[in-house]
Amino acid sequence: MVTQKYCLALDLNDDPALIAEYKKYHEKIWPEITESIVSAGIENLDIYCVGNRLFMIIDANETFTFERKGEMDANNAVVQKWEALMWKYQKALPGAKEGEKWMMMEKIFDLHENR
Repeated sequence: MVTQKYCLALDLNDDPALIAEYKKYHEKIWPEITESIVSAGIENLDIYCVGNRLFMIIDANETFTFERKGEMDANNAVVQKWEALMWKYQKALPGAKEGEKWMMMEKIFDLHENR
C-alpha cells in the first residue's frame, strides 16, 4: 500500500547525444536495479524529462526510507556500477551539496487540500 510520495529533481549534462543515451538506458534498466528499487519498498517510480532536467516521482510503502535505501545501495555492487555509469550523464543541480545527485523537491500545492 502506497503511503508516501516523493518528488526529486536532477539535471543531465546538456548534450543531446548524452541525453539520448541516458534515455536509451532507461528503456530497459538492469533487472538488479529494478529489484533494488522494489526491495526498498518503492511501489512505483517514474522519471520525466524536459530539456536536460529530470523529475522523479516515487510512490513508496511504509517500509521505505531514504536511509535504508542508501544503505542497501551502498552494499550492492551492481547498483554502485549503475550509479557510476549514470553519473556520466548526470550533473548536480545548482545548490546541491558535494556528491548530492537527486534533490528533494518541496511540495507547494495540492489540489485536494485546496478544495
